[in-house]
Amino acid sequence: MKSFLLLIFLTLSLFANFIELHSFSADFKQTITDDQNKKLIYTGSLQAKEPQSALWLYKTPVQKSIYIKENRVVIIEPELEQAIIKHIPANFDFFHMIQNAKKVKKDTYMAMIDNKTYTIILDKGIVKELLYADDFGNKIQILFLHQSQNKAIKSSIFNPIIPSEYDVIQ
Repeated sequence: MKSFLLLIFLTLSLFANFIELHSFSADFKQTITDDQNKKLIYTGSLQAKEPQSALWLYKTPVQKSIYIKENRVVIIEPELEQAIIKHIPANFDFFHMIQNAKKVKKDTYMAMIDNKTYTIILDKGIVKELLYADDFGNKIQILFLHQSQNKAIKSSIFNPIIPSEYDVIQ
């Protein structure tokens, strides 16, 4: 979970460092490849708005909504009828981490967070791909499609609505 939260904030923070960006929307395809070359593919959409708000909507193979606003993450899992609420410590400075990302070649940057290397690939100044390995040695690739930047996004979409019958785990 910690790795996933770092990924989310890393992704949001990337936009502020490489290009002038105040909001970002995209569809995504996330591919997880294990050590036996088996792949699990997730698809969905992302909407993000500065300073640190994001909504990840996973569509396949399972539905899941991840809301991020300031130092709080809410994960709503309809199939499990549960919501997980996590607070992120205020001392995490993700923007500082991204500012230290190093350009390794044209349109390719690398950032080191918690001893993990994240590779960020741009296409015409827009984040196209994010690559890293998780705590289990799986290779993660997130490919962003149909990107849109600096368009108005209502702040209200980052406020989760948890159905009253769901279990809430904090």
